Amino acid sequence: MVRTFPSSSSHLLFSTSLSSNSRLSPLQLRGRRPLSTAGAGAGAGAVRLRLRAVSSPATLTAESKTGGKEKEQYYQLQNLTTWLLKQEQSGVIDSELTIVLSSISLACKQIASLLQRSSIINLNGAHGTINVQGEDQKKLDVISNELFCSCLRSSGRTGIIASEEEDVPVAVEETYSGNYIVLDQAAEKCVVSVCQPGSNLLAAGYCLYSSAIVFTLSIGKGVFAFTLDPTYGEFVLTHENIQIPKTGKIYSFNEGNYDLWDEKLKNYLDHLRQPGSNGKSYSGRYIGCLVGEIHRMLLRGGIYGNPNNMKSKNGNLRLLYECAPMSYLVEQAGGKATDGHQRILEITPAEVHQRTPIYIGSPEEVDKLQTYLA
Repeated sequence: MVRTFPSSSSHLLFSTSLSSNSRLSPLQLRGRRPLSTAGAGAGAGAVRLRLRAVSSPATLTAESKTGGKEKEQYYQLQNLTTWLLKQEQSGVIDSELTIVLSSISLACKQIASLLQRSSIINLNGAHGTINVQGEDQKKLDVISNELFCSCLRSSGRTGIIASEEEDVPVAVEETYSGNYIVLDQAAEKCVVSVCQPGSNLLAAGYCLYSSAIVFTLSIGKGVFAFTLDPTYGEFVLTHENIQIPKTGKIYSFNEGNYDLWDEKLKNYLDHLRQPGSNGKSYSGRYIGCLVGEIHRMLLRGGIYGNPNNMKSKNGNLRLLYECAPMSYLVEQAGGKATDGHQRILEITPAEVHQRTPIYIGSPEEVDKLQTYLA
């Protein structure tokens, strides 16, 4: 997951106006019924056709109106680049952030390609190194981190990059340096401008690698998801302005740690297991992958929790590049996120790898949890 902060004033690098060049409509050749099966100079059984050019259904434009409203193009696809340019044109983001987000999407495509061939090119398994937090690094973790850093450096719009796989935030060489700080889940000393509360975020997102590759993004105006079309190699808008359901009957906690939690949280989970007024209880769904949990929750609702316990006093997830960006996305979709006492986006991290408990999901489900924790 990725999020961006401003580090200084930005400068527009190219005009936000788009030229209105006309485009040629694709044509189809449509054959009419044979007019004759014989003719001068034609062999027996020859068929003579009259052909005419007609517009393809894909060229139907919004000029067609029904009831005063523009008719959408049925075959029209909007890719991520076009969508970003439209946001830039409307003044939601500037040209530099457009380039940063495009660079991130390029890294996601490269990682998706590597994942498809990971067994063939021996990218599975451990890398043989340990990160600053004492965790074994996987080959794909290290390579993915290098890809992200390379794409962001090349964009020329990134000033600092912080990552789970880097001991400290990396300052981009001055030659390529830009105005944005990118935090990637893929840093014990803190760099100026990196440790900011999530409320200062300009954008946040994640990429889900599964049977489909889904790039989910918010730039402060709702949540949008783009699915990678392998035919064109483009992320295509498939989920517009996602709204999380206000309630949901799915809870996601690692109940293997049940005995390590405090009594208030245990009482809450015991309540979820009891049949409700309709005779049905909540369904437990825990897959141990934060991106997967959040993706399902955005679409179906429910609540996800990664609480502190006797062994992990501060929880397991990192505030800066895991909890804050996910909380930003969920709040943009109408949900809530808390550490049990305060809103996640209001917490100012003291260090880059700081951990925090988190409860996140449908607004009514989070409110119910907080009544138990109060």
